[in-house]
Amino acid sequence: MEISMPPPQIYVEKTLAIIKPDIADKEEEIQDIILRSGFTIVQRRKLHLSPEHCSNFYVKQYGKMFFPNLTAYMSSGPLVAMILARHKAISYWKELLGPSNTLVAKETHPDSLRAIYGTDDLRNALHGSNDFAAAEREIRFMFPEVIIEPIPVGQAAKDYLNLYVTPILLEGLTALCKEKPADPLIWLADWLLKNNPNKPKLCHNPAAEEP
Repeated sequence: MEISMPPPQIYVEKTLAIIKPDIADKEEEIQDIILRSGFTIVQRRKLHLSPEHCSNFYVKQYGKMFFPNLTAYMSSGPLVAMILARHKAISYWKELLGPSNTLVAKETHPDSLRAIYGTDDLRNALHGSNDFAAAEREIRFMFPEVIIEPIPVGQAAKDYLNLYVTPILLEGLTALCKEKPADPLIWLADWLLKNNPNKPKLCHNPAAEEP
C-alpha cells in the first residue's frame, strides 16, 4: 500500500525593512544592495506617516526620552516600507544593517548600511524587525492586507504566545476571578474584545501613501 507523503515545505522568513525619511532618495541604491544580498522584496510601499501613526508603530519605546524626537523624525517626510524574504531574513537583515546607533556602527561595522547611510544615534537611516513577533506585528502595521504565512510553530510560536497572548490572558483571568460573573465564558470573551492590546489602532487621519 503506497503511503502518500505531503510535499516538503521550505520556510522562507519575512522581515520588515524601512528606508527612513532622510534617505528615501537613496531607495534605488539600497534596493540594489538588498537584492544582491539574497533578499526578495515581496512588497513595497512609499508613504508619509503622521506623528500618531509613528507613535503607534514605536509604541514599545513610549515614555523614553528620545520618543518625541523619534516620532518627529519618522513623520518628517515620506519613507519606504518593504517586506523582505529569504532564509533567516530577520537575522541577515539585522546583520546587514549593523548596530542601531550609527556612531557605533561607523566604529565597529563600517561596511554596514547604518554606518554608510546613518547620521547619528537617532537618524540611523534604516529599520529592521528585532525578532519574529516584531516582524509579524510590524508587517501587519505597514501592510494590513498581507497574510503572514506560514503560521508560526515551535519556538517562534512560543515567543509569539509569551509576548502577545499570555500576558493579556492572565490579566483577563485575574479580572474574571475577581468579578465572578454568572457566565464566565461570555464575560471573558467580552473582556478580551475590549482590552485586546493587539487589535488594529484606527485613526481619522490615515497615512498618506505616495506613488
